[in-house]
Amino acid sequence: MKAFNLKVVTPDGLLFDSEVESLLIRTDDGDVEFLAGHIDYMASIGTGRARIKQDGKDRFASVSGGFVTVKRGVVNLVAITFEFRENIDLDRARAARDAAKSAISSSNDDKAIRLAKAKLARAVNRIDVAEM
Repeated sequence: MKAFNLKVVTPDGLLFDSEVESLLIRTDDGDVEFLAGHIDYMASIGTGRARIKQDGKDRFASVSGGFVTVKRGVVNLVAITFEFRENIDLDRARAARDAAKSAISSSNDDKAIRLAKAKLARAVNRIDVAEM
């Protein structure tokens, strides 16, 4: 399978820069898979799982927020959070899930509840990816 360059950037900097065969990611409009030769493209991404195929092997990550672009064959993923499965601290993710659930059930403030729901979605996604 033909490869293309994928760059993953987070607020912490460049996290990944390598040739890959495909990237499957959840955009706000649904799942999109990028292969070599993909047309120029831009989409916002939500919270979900990413699958990167490199050297014929799948590698999974938890992703939350940001956008993905394709320009002249280079795919750039700019994410608020991006964690490869092997780097996810499962105990920390479970603690974040439990704290978010507690915040949702104990608050009457709409803004605090929305924030806690977003934290819950990120924590649950991290747990799902880690437990794959």
